[in-house]
Amino acid sequence: MKEWIKGNPTLPAKVLMALLKRKLIGYHHYYGITDNSKRLLAFHYIARCMLFKWLNRRSQRKSFDREKFRRFLEKFPLPSPRIYVNIMDIRLPPAYMA
Repeated sequence: MKEWIKGNPTLPAKVLMALLKRKLIGYHHYYGITDNSKRLLAFHYIARCMLFKWLNRRSQRKSFDREKFRRFLEKFPLPSPRIYVNIMDIRLPPAYMA
């Protein structure tokens, strides 16, 4: 994620956020399994920090402070991480019950 954000800082905000949203949804679908919520939240936090850092490098002076970044994320919200697959529901019954 860091390399992708670092490599695409000049994209228009609308395009950048649409692509980032798709990447985060894909990550959440792939890693959103039972007992992985802490890592999903950590990844979401790191992605937000990287986005803040690289959006501030777009110009000679800082583009965002924390308040402006919060308003930016209200306009272009990121998907919240959540668990998509509960592996407890897909367990096979014991062999002696079959």
